[in-house]
Amino acid sequence: MFIDKVNVFLTSGRGGDGCSSFRREKYAPYGGPNGGNGGKGGDIYFEGDPHKTTLLDLSYRLKFKAEDGHKGLPSDKFGKYGDDLIIKIPLGTLIIKNGELFADIKTAGEKVLVVKGGRGGRGNASFKTGKHTAPRISEKGEYGESAEINLELRLIADVGFVGLPNAGKSTLLSQISAARPKIADYPFTTLAPNLGVVDYNGKTFVAADIPGLIEGAHEGKGLGFEFLRHVRRTKVLAHIIDVSGFDGKDPYENYKIINSELKKYSKYLVRKHVIAVLNKIDLPEAADNIKKFKKRLKAKKLFEISAATGEGVQFLVKEMVKMIERPTVFNPEEEIETVPVKKYIYAPEFKVHVDEDGVFVVTGAKVETLTEMTKFNEDEALRRYQNILKKMGLEIELEKIGAKQGDIVRIGNFEFTFGK
Repeated sequence: MFIDKVNVFLTSGRGGDGCSSFRREKYAPYGGPNGGNGGKGGDIYFEGDPHKTTLLDLSYRLKFKAEDGHKGLPSDKFGKYGDDLIIKIPLGTLIIKNGELFADIKTAGEKVLVVKGGRGGRGNASFKTGKHTAPRISEKGEYGESAEINLELRLIADVGFVGLPNAGKSTLLSQISAARPKIADYPFTTLAPNLGVVDYNGKTFVAADIPGLIEGAHEGKGLGFEFLRHVRRTKVLAHIIDVSGFDGKDPYENYKIINSELKKYSKYLVRKHVIAVLNKIDLPEAADNIKKFKKRLKAKKLFEISAATGEGVQFLVKEMVKMIERPTVFNPEEEIETVPVKKYIYAPEFKVHVDEDGVFVVTGAKVETLTEMTKFNEDEALRRYQNILKKMGLEIELEKIGAKQGDIVRIGNFEFTFGK
């Protein structure tokens, strides 16, 4: 089954908690804090895999989670890092993170970090200073990132076969490659793009049969809207025309319909190398239709073939190889969405607002992370937490907007009572 769109939810690993312990040995009078740090949580990557041609595997599993980091241990032993999770995806896949284009996987082995694992909490050995030689404080591990990811596959092929239904695209693909698409004598036999590797005198290229194009395809009619995007990354287009006509129309009119749809869908498609192929020349009515077609399209080089019998196919494949190697005025990068440059904008350490229940809600990455990683059951950790918030100016800001003794203050998943 061909799947070219899928939504997944990713959660990276949480960092391991730091350890609070002391060295206590009979003959070590100067033993001190020796709690190790927790291990970092696992990251999640997407990696381009040339052997994959569909997102089918991911459609069966919509949630992915990396391994959490391990807890720190006594004797200054750091916790083990959580294993990274690498998800293989086909080449040509767009990664859309939280509604914005994040990456475009185009080469084999290309790996992109999508969600980063949380850092491990520090053990009490990390808090030791010259003045504070016996800290009884440690941190919890930081939560990993979470993100909703939309994956959209756009096949990368050298030659794309386009044309109206029943033009013989699948038959041609089966004739020149080892691909075995479903073939029948009715429209919309092919319901998904098919890929085949073509070998011509030691030179190989990838051909793709793009189904579902009819008049109005660029507006979503038929199957065209789903599969037109797969045409965008092909180097050469082979326009297959059924010389017997389709849907009772003249072959030349059908030729114009597809050209018009391609142009309306993308202004760059008409700038690609296009090969016009007249197929089904073995049919009785073919000769007269070919003469009429040539009169109306004098300037265009035409290839006459029968995909069913193989007549003229080798000349067409030779032309495809020639076109692939020819420099083009079309820049393939114009059809590949560019990932926007990341902009770093200064944001305050925290913001405060009052919700409809009268609760003072504090938001901000720094203050929320600090709250998540604080062990409130440790007196020293609680004092440190309060001092940091005070130095950040949170207490003054709460008073400015009207917080009074006993009011509820919410930071992340925690609620506190305001008081001095």
